[in-house]
Amino acid sequence: MTFDPDALFSDAAVRAAVGALASRNTHHLDGMTEDERQQALHHWQELAVDVLTAARAAVEGGPGPEVSVEGELPGRAVIVLQDAGGEDVTVHATFHPELEDLGDGEVGGTPAQITGVMLLQSLSGEDDVEG
Repeated sequence: MTFDPDALFSDAAVRAAVGALASRNTHHLDGMTEDERQQALHHWQELAVDVLTAARAAVEGGPGPEVSVEGELPGRAVIVLQDAGGEDVTVHATFHPELEDLGDGEVGGTPAQITGVMLLQSLSGEDDVEG
């Protein structure tokens, strides 16, 4: 049997992950207002995408991620664009390892990560990307 790592981002997989988080936190949901429930579900969806992104990277890497010449794991930026209803789109980004805060609004990272940051900034209309 072959497995497509991208299947982890299917609607069914994301719904199942969010459903598991909601089921596990039913006691919290019961005491929330409708607005709070929607915020919690949105938060859990972001968590689910983070977890599924990490799982996809692990599955795609096979026996283990490649190690660079310097002995470091390669950096990665995963950007997920998801319909949010109507004309709205939710943008979710995950960086592994985490980006380095260089101060003054600048971040440091690997070439893949900086490319991801540049793409996100171009989507938001921001200028002047520093890496």
